[in-house]
Amino acid sequence: MINSFSSILSLPQWCIIFALVTAVAAILYGLLVLQWVKKQPTGNPQMQAIAFAIQEGAEAYLSRQYQIIAGVGTALLLLIGFLLNWETAGGFAVGALCSAFTGFVGMHSSVRANVRTAEAAHGGAHIAFLLAFRGGSITGMLVVGLGLLAVSGYYSILLWLDVPEPLHAMLGVAFGASLIAIFARLGGGIFTKGADVGADIVGKVEAGIPEDDPRNPAVIADNVGDNVGDCAGMAADLFESYAVSLIATMLLASLLISGDNQNSLVYPLALGGISILTTMIGIFFIKVGENGNIMLTLYKGVLIATMLAIMLFYPTTLWLLGDTLIINDIPTPSVNLFYSTVIGLVLMVTLMFVTEYYTSSAYAPVQGIAKASATGDGTNVIAGLSLSMKATAAPVILICVAMWASYQLAGLFGIAIAATGMLSLTGIIVAMDAYGPITDNAGGIAEMADMPEHIRKTTDRLDALGNTTKAVTKGFAMGSAGLAALVLFSNYTSKLGDLVCDLSDIHVIIGLLLGALIPYLFGALAMEAVGVAAGDIVNEVRRQFKEIPGIMDYSAKPDYSKAVDILTLSAIKKMLVPSLLPVSIPVIVGFSLGKTALGGVLIGAIISGLFLAISMSIGGGAWDNAKKYIEEGHYGGKGSLAHKAAITGDTVGDPYKDTAGPAINIIIKMVNTVALLIAPLL
Repeated sequence: MINSFSSILSLPQWCIIFALVTAVAAILYGLLVLQWVKKQPTGNPQMQAIAFAIQEGAEAYLSRQYQIIAGVGTALLLLIGFLLNWETAGGFAVGALCSAFTGFVGMHSSVRANVRTAEAAHGGAHIAFLLAFRGGSITGMLVVGLGLLAVSGYYSILLWLDVPEPLHAMLGVAFGASLIAIFARLGGGIFTKGADVGADIVGKVEAGIPEDDPRNPAVIADNVGDNVGDCAGMAADLFESYAVSLIATMLLASLLISGDNQNSLVYPLALGGISILTTMIGIFFIKVGENGNIMLTLYKGVLIATMLAIMLFYPTTLWLLGDTLIINDIPTPSVNLFYSTVIGLVLMVTLMFVTEYYTSSAYAPVQGIAKASATGDGTNVIAGLSLSMKATAAPVILICVAMWASYQLAGLFGIAIAATGMLSLTGIIVAMDAYGPITDNAGGIAEMADMPEHIRKTTDRLDALGNTTKAVTKGFAMGSAGLAALVLFSNYTSKLGDLVCDLSDIHVIIGLLLGALIPYLFGALAMEAVGVAAGDIVNEVRRQFKEIPGIMDYSAKPDYSKAVDILTLSAIKKMLVPSLLPVSIPVIVGFSLGKTALGGVLIGAIISGLFLAISMSIGGGAWDNAKKYIEEGHYGGKGSLAHKAAITGDTVGDPYKDTAGPAINIIIKMVNTVALLIAPLL
């Protein structure tokens, strides 16, 4: 029976089926765990009322955001269909819908796990941690499940329809994912950081009330923002990285590998399927005892998933690719591609440790910012800016070493496989990130519901860890974005006949400068949007404190919904112009200055974008944890001059790490995807 099936289906077809089956398994895992989370206790009526307000605000925001995206997406779909072809337009729809669904379900699970985590804290930190992490794993497994399903599923449909250039049509999937990611990341980031900064300025600094104090009218908006920015935004961000990396690697295989390259085309899909299985096993091992080290057990899960992946990647590589491949006319041992996957996985782990070093309060960099806070606001900001620039060195050097090593092994295709290997464990990384907003909300609910002091200490401990996991996963996102963007650029140059961007050509120089401008201009608009949104919230909170005098003595309730409405309108209005920059500039340059100038745009955007993304993401995380380090009792603790200076630094760092920085990761890939889409028209 097995032989008869084998004679009907080829090896690449079996790989596609394997990818589809594992993708469905990941989605089923996420949905089953979501049902388990919903069965957990939700606490007392006061906790439930707070949780419902957060759910209502998050769902209302996401609904409005998706309505705007649907309008923009429909217009782009028609343009792609009429100017390119309807197969690419269909891929655009698939990528956009899967990415949007990932963000929605991630937010849906997060706003239901938060109150249950707060209630679970009655049983101890180990029980609350397990519930929060499993809630985060829903988002993680849906990202990889839907990502692999979108890529392998649409590719199999294109093959079945016998489309002439199926891989170029797959770029539509990548562009659809990018569009949702940029809107979700930027809009959610404006919302969450506008709320956070505004709540801190009026609540902590002016009124002197604690974080998440129910008297602060912006407190519900702050908790809503954690979900729409950190959860839905990060889910769409890494869905895009995952899908784009798979598609770019498949496209590069078709351009660089000679002979019958069907097995090499589906090789990334096989790696993705294997990684889903190893990720599930790694998540299963993430459990902690009552007094155990939570960060250590998270790293244990990542390490188990990584080692299992390496063990399975080796036989899969030899079985699928044979002994030798002809890559760019050079005979290359296929085992070199296995070594490239290992390089990608090692890069992932080292970037996580480097990011933790620069952003954790356990180490000197963050403690240095805290020490600088003792002498005022200015020295805090100077120390944070200095750290943010200095922190670019180690990640960039590590990325360069990984690129050089994988290039020596298998050329540009080796770099692509290293990126695929790095992104293969996206599921467990996103789970670690989505854990953060769940515990942050749990702490807010505990504070607003006036839960016992020992419960709040438990949720504070989990929340502090959540800040570290969010920072660590940003390191992963930065590294993967850099490699994926380079792979896309390699596709662009190869697709146009090994295009050479000669630096003596004035068009290339102009393109480089315009490309380097995109991340700076985008980052400026994103920061400005957060500043405007925060200013609106500051004015609204001040108004309520003035016009509703009973707020401070608890005799009157603030109007939480007003703050949510203000931020919703501000975020949606301010996200449109920056989000269209990475789409419009490549099109304008490509059709006005030509394909070589567009090549300059791509490499300029990658270089400046990578440095800006690392600087902003790490610097913002360090400012945040310096504030928390002082709040633990160092340099005078809460209410001291050092604490007030640290709050100022944190208000600068918030839009750095949660709005502009992460969104820049997306635009450096998006400009390359747009360039590849329009390449046939140039």
